[in-house]
Amino acid sequence: MTASILTVDDSPSLRMAIKIALTGAGYSVTEAGDGVEGLAKAKGATFDLIITDLNMPNMDGLTMIRELRKDPAQCGTPILFLTTESDDAMKQQAKAAGA
Repeated sequence: MTASILTVDDSPSLRMAIKIALTGAGYSVTEAGDGVEGLAKAKGATFDLIITDLNMPNMDGLTMIRELRKDPAQCGTPILFLTTESDDAMKQQAKAAGA
């Protein structure tokens, strides 16, 4: 069975690069352009992993993670933050949110 990954990022070029790398490694990839779209897609399907950016329009990645973690069906889904943010406080917020 192929693992299914949701990528959430507002940069089309970054989404494309991630998709190329992951599909080339044999994963099934679904894309979302912001946290609102990512939240809707995550609630509408089952994913083995979610990869999200932090800074996006409409809903940032941290808010999306917090909303996902409120859903019992999403409690066990691993979430990775893929961001250029290097602030330790932001890293702690992401961990506390469930990333």
